[in-house]
Amino acid sequence: MRTIDAENFKNKKVLIRVDFNVPLDEQFQVKDDTRIRAAVPTIKKVLDDGGSAILISHLGRPKGIAEKYSLKHLMPVLQHIFRKDQVLFASDCIGEIAEQAAKRLQPGQILLLENLRFYPEEEKGDVGFAKQLAALGDFYVNDAFGTAHRRHASTAVIASYFPEHKALGFLMAEEIRNISKVLDDIQHPYVAIIGGAKVSSKINILRNLADKVDHLIIGGGMVFTFIKAQGGSIGSSLVEEGMLSEALEILKVCEQHGVKVNFPIDSVCSDRFGADAIIKTCHTNSIDDGFMGLDIGPQAINQFQEIIMRAKTILWNGPMGVFEMSAFKEGTRQIALSVAASTKAGAFSLVGGGDSVAAINTFHLADEISYVSTGGGAMLEYMEGVILPGIAAIEENQPAL
Repeated sequence: MRTIDAENFKNKKVLIRVDFNVPLDEQFQVKDDTRIRAAVPTIKKVLDDGGSAILISHLGRPKGIAEKYSLKHLMPVLQHIFRKDQVLFASDCIGEIAEQAAKRLQPGQILLLENLRFYPEEEKGDVGFAKQLAALGDFYVNDAFGTAHRRHASTAVIASYFPEHKALGFLMAEEIRNISKVLDDIQHPYVAIIGGAKVSSKINILRNLADKVDHLIIGGGMVFTFIKAQGGSIGSSLVEEGMLSEALEILKVCEQHGVKVNFPIDSVCSDRFGADAIIKTCHTNSIDDGFMGLDIGPQAINQFQEIIMRAKTILWNGPMGVFEMSAFKEGTRQIALSVAASTKAGAFSLVGGGDSVAAINTFHLADEISYVSTGGGAMLEYMEGVILPGIAAIEENQPAL
């Protein structure tokens, strides 16, 4: 990999694409600074070398300029991590304001530019927009794994303007190294825990894992598409009618590769969402009419824990149920505790995907997992075998567009 390890950034202005797409509360305060802190080692490398860092990122999905999506709301976190006078903000990411701020930047300083997505040209991969961004720095670093699967102006197109002066940041390189441990450098038994709502969003990763894993644990709403496809009764549980044949195909492929597919024996079911809902435990393939499965049950927890505790490699993507609601969080919590315990016993564990990471953070277990990926969609696509534009752009010596 072409990384920043061997680079010296003395007196250079380094344009760093970070992923600061963090959640904000109603007062625009950062609720979870995980992604910001993940970029700190790369930023510090630039500053310690005697260079300056120009940070570019998106936040949310704004339709034009919007106060609630301004990156200025992230300044208190950055100024707490670094010195207050060390971190500057520019109210635009291109044009006169950005150019002057970048020009005045001194070694040891950090400049945070305004939200890239205030310009539609960012997501369109506009060449002119990328060229204006590129003009602000001497060297380009992509450290935003979470957006590496997008061919946007700041993640892929911009790299063509730095044919000899570009590299992956520490976070990006670390993501690739750790994901390779569940793709190539595998220790067996290998257990993949795949949850979430829909089979359609996980179909490709399920296919790609079929020749690698020993056990596949399926949880979340996607379970019921598989159960219905096999003739089970799922009540009013979530189902993707258009994915029934694909679900059966996945099971067939897994059987051909000798993969043991594990569905929850029982599920915690409810007649509706709400505090006054009737909740009961049902056999997963025999749920009563009018009830929906919203979490794995106690037997399923024991069933899955035994498999996880025997693992040497663990991949977890997707919760076991609607863990945001207290009545349906126990399954996800117990699986998180089991992954942490298996890690302590010597397994390598990788947790990725927004909801899975949120669960790990909710249960305060991030420090007990081998690696927590910051990239949701990017991690899935990388594991599906897709060549990510943000990585390819660094590796290729392409001429400026």
